[in-house]
Order: sequence, then C-alpha cells, then structure tokens
Amino acid sequence: MQEIKNDVLRQQLIKKSEYNDRFSIDVMHETRLFRIVAGDYIVREGHQPMYLFYLARGRAKLYATLANGRVSLIDFFSAPCFIGEIELLDQHHEPRAVQALEECWCLALPMKSFRSPLLNDTLFLRNLSIALSQKNYRNIVSLTQNQSFPLENRLAAFILLTQHCDIYHEKHTQAAEYMGVSYRHLLYVIAQFTRDGVLEKQKGGYVIRDKKALTALAQEMEPEHRTAQGA
Repeated sequence: MQEIKNDVLRQQLIKKSEYNDRFSIDVMHETRLFRIVAGDYIVREGHQPMYLFYLARGRAKLYATLANGRVSLIDFFSAPCFIGEIELLDQHHEPRAVQALEECWCLALPMKSFRSPLLNDTLFLRNLSIALSQKNYRNIVSLTQNQSFPLENRLAAFILLTQHCDIYHEKHTQAAEYMGVSYRHLLYVIAQFTRDGVLEKQKGGYVIRDKKALTALAQEMEPEHRTAQGA
C-alpha cells in the first residue's frame, strides 16, 4: 500500500465516488489517498486498521483464516464502499483480511482521531447503516443462488467477479467452500469450461477465452433475466 500525494487525483476520486456526501462533518483536509496493487492488502488479518478506508476505485475480497488453518472466503467488495467500518464501530472486533483483486484506490481517514466525530455524525451513520444492509442483502441473495442454481451459473459469476485482466486464479478449495460444493464437482465444471473453450489452463490459473459465455451464464441468475423469460 502506497500513499499518493496527488491532490488533483484525490479531488477527482472524491468527486467521482461521492465521498464527501457520506459525511456531515468536514473530512476533506484530513483525507488521504492510497494506491493498493493487485494482491496487496488493504487490511491485514488480525491487525487493527489505522484508517477508515473508502474504496473509490477497484475490487477487493474479504477472507479469514480458520482455527484449523483453512482460509475461508467471506465476501467481495466493489467501489464505492467503506472498508474498516466494523472496526470503527467495534474496537474489539477481530479484523479479517481485505486483499485487492485489482489495482485499488482508497480514500482514508485516520481511525484514531476520527472515531469519535464519525460516531456522532448522523449522516455518516445513516449512510453506513444503508451500506451494511445492502451487504447483508447481497449475502442473502448469494446464499439463495447457491441453493437454487446449477454450479455452472454460479461458477461463471464467481470467475467474472474474481478475475484480474481476464485471468482467473482463485484456489479451488476456497472457491468450492465459498460456493458450497465439493472440490470434485468444482473441478468437473472447470474442466467442462476448458473443454468448451471458455477457459484455457495456464501456469498459475486460467485465461478467460469466452467472456461472453460466462456473462450469459451469470446473467441467468439475475431477476431481470428470469422476469423476461416469464414474460
């Protein structure tokens, strides 16, 4: 993670992401700008974040290491959204790892000096409540999809969500656990995608050769698609 001293870029990201609309207090002068390359960490597991981050550009994933040493994927974030808000609300919360899936740009406020002002900012708390409810709804939808759709559809959406520069390289064990399927079933569908020319195996991952096919499979789970079919 690298702090970027570029006020023009900082102002552009603030405006484009509507960052300033999230607060009623003045946060502009203390807001910092960070660049996080793909694979680097925004928050490290077990380490209290020094900043409340606002993901202005990019995508990231949230995961935790379980007591048995296994790594479990929990959620995925896309800009714009807050990162570290749970630690802001609860200082005793055990931080989970947040890792950049692609280059990310974050606006950030020092947690120590802004915790009290933010927790007394009704506009910020209202926006935070809406954001948390949206995350919860997204998780409910994901759970419903895991129970209702074939793995082909869900894996297509997962690949599109986690790919970087058209390369998919998530660990099979973590992907299988996240989607609630067996390791063998996951490998079977990936092999099917490879045979169909949708994916091409390479060292360290898979190249997406037919993004249109993956997108079509993923869109079959969208409510708009099902409504159109019903009509």
